[in-house]
Amino acid sequence: MAALLSVPRHYSPAPFSTFSSPWRSPRRSAWVPRLGFRCSSSRPARREIGGEERKSSFDLKKCALSVALAFELVLGVPQFGFPAYATPSGPVLPDLSVLISGPPIKDPGALLRNALPIDNKAIREVQKPLEDITDSLKIAGVKALDSVERNVRQASRALNQGRKFIIAGVAESKKAHGEELLNKLAVGMEELQRIVEERNRDAVAPKQKELLNYVGGVEEDMVDGFPYEVPEEYKNMPLLKGRATVDMKVKVKDNPNVQDCVFRIVLDGYNAPVTAGNFIDLVERHFYDGMEIQRADGFVVQTGDPEGPAEGFIDPSTEKVRTIPLEIMVIGDKTPVYGATLEELGLYKAQTRLPFNAFGTMAMAREEFENNSASSQVFWLLKESELTPSNANILDGRYAVFGYVTENEDYLADLKVGDTIESIQVVSGLDNLVNPSYKIAG
Repeated sequence: MAALLSVPRHYSPAPFSTFSSPWRSPRRSAWVPRLGFRCSSSRPARREIGGEERKSSFDLKKCALSVALAFELVLGVPQFGFPAYATPSGPVLPDLSVLISGPPIKDPGALLRNALPIDNKAIREVQKPLEDITDSLKIAGVKALDSVERNVRQASRALNQGRKFIIAGVAESKKAHGEELLNKLAVGMEELQRIVEERNRDAVAPKQKELLNYVGGVEEDMVDGFPYEVPEEYKNMPLLKGRATVDMKVKVKDNPNVQDCVFRIVLDGYNAPVTAGNFIDLVERHFYDGMEIQRADGFVVQTGDPEGPAEGFIDPSTEKVRTIPLEIMVIGDKTPVYGATLEELGLYKAQTRLPFNAFGTMAMAREEFENNSASSQVFWLLKESELTPSNANILDGRYAVFGYVTENEDYLADLKVGDTIESIQVVSGLDNLVNPSYKIAG
């Protein structure tokens, strides 16, 4: 049986449905990534599980189901026909006040920025009010612009007052680039201020995204080399020592709303070097090109199961399935935890650096009772609060997250079993891959 929540054929892990992982081999097609990633679709809105449009009204029945599911997951007692998840020897009741602590961050860009191994208060004080613009825009009409203006002023003040501390935190070899980004950020905030003064609400979000990209760039420039040593037993595996970006082009079949789509995915090797390195290595082998989506059930989208009896990637140098360890980075730790779930380690209050908060969270599938059995099967979570409420789900600490879909993630909900991955191509960060096995003959 299979991996993560149990999908098709081989894996079976997760809580609310059987989630298994897929695997399969590919071939790369010559496709050039294009700018302005768009999917040809007439449906802009994200769907709920079951295809219903998201509703803003409070639903008591759904709330009750959510609470019941939460207790089911915490206590490990199946109540609604979902298979029970693997539990440690002896039930434990996590501190729910810790699990449900404050509003979760759901934006993949913000999650990636916060996951960088840096400690620079000055840049975070610029970042926070710019991200708060998202909440400000939830206010109806142009009244939202009053809140946006306060956000912009706060960010501008933080940049002016903290600029020297920000520059001091940039790696010496990247200072010129950091200065350039800060200059663009300052100009961009002036432009955003004018947008607000002109009461052009529609132009706020695109400019906000641009400014946060500058902030993220400065924060990445603060990382000077890879911050820790990977354990000896894994150091010779393909490792992503940094970040990489890939574009996954999917051909959608039999769907009048979507024909094909390009998903941009950012892979985080700072927090999951073995997991992300394994994936990039397989991408460069064209392992996923031509492979079909093998699970799409409203909870996850999954692929990666190769044709044939093997349940993962067969390394031609060993003629055996290559497996990787479970890899989890905990907030406050300097290195990931390997080979054990946080539950097994008794870390019930620990928060993961890469949480299952965002729609399109990317993680490795594995066999339910074999922590170190992941190979090539991957899945993307279709985040639904009724099933996996942010900061209160049981996936964090059980499966290795190693990236997020940052463009077109909403269209993941339109994918079906049988849709084909035409290609996955590395856009940037390939130079961060060390020990690449794809270069070895065979």
